[in-house]
Amino acid sequence: MTTPRRVLVTGSAGRIGRAAVAELAARGHSVVGFDIRPTPGLPADRSVVATLADDAALRRAMTGADRVIHLAATPDDARYPRGTPPDDGDNFLSDLVPNNVVGPYRVMEAARTLGVRRVVLASTGQVIDGHLEANNVPVTADSPYRPRYLYACTKVFLEALGQVYGKEHGIEVLAVRLGWCPRDVGQVAEIAADPQCQDVFLSPGDAGRFFAAAVGAPTLPPFAVVYATSRHTHALQYDLSDARRLLGWEPQDRWPEGVSV
Repeated sequence: MTTPRRVLVTGSAGRIGRAAVAELAARGHSVVGFDIRPTPGLPADRSVVATLADDAALRRAMTGADRVIHLAATPDDARYPRGTPPDDGDNFLSDLVPNNVVGPYRVMEAARTLGVRRVVLASTGQVIDGHLEANNVPVTADSPYRPRYLYACTKVFLEALGQVYGKEHGIEVLAVRLGWCPRDVGQVAEIAADPQCQDVFLSPGDAGRFFAAAVGAPTLPPFAVVYATSRHTHALQYDLSDARRLLGWEPQDRWPEGVSV
């Protein structure tokens, strides 16, 4: 029987956030959502509407939590590949730095000062995208970084931040390199057109079960990196063995199960 936990989920109104909230609540955990929009499925008193820049709101939402799942982020580069000048802007300073660099620091600082024992950080397979391009698969947790672009660079920072807080402050930090859980019909079409994308697909159901396993695992090391995708169709892209070993988690779905948006 899993011990009921009080869990804060940032980015709780997003595609993966909603799946995590629903699965955690179904397993008896007390869930608080934190997002720039109300979180579906949560009552108003447990759905905090604020940005990561609002330290007071973040700390109120985290008070009493013993698990934090940090999903809130700008979800990708504004454009990739870049255009040619003058049509070559990016969203690094405007969105990626405040939300994906400063935001995680605020989350980890709040967790440190409030005594949260475990933080799960949402990273991305984009940090090792170069290995997929080179067909150097399955990629393992200790494969060197080969980031896709600027968004992926912020997730490299996220993982390094988690490693530091795990080592220095006694927090169990799990960085999960998530597969592709499509947010709209356009992304569904992109996955449908590319066999490799189908192999890094992550269904909402598998995502929810992953985060429930991450919350419920009795103990974790100070820092670990794992991958989370649904079952592959063509070729295994990410090594899922560490998620199995540390969490007892196995994906159940395979593209296109659960893909409806």
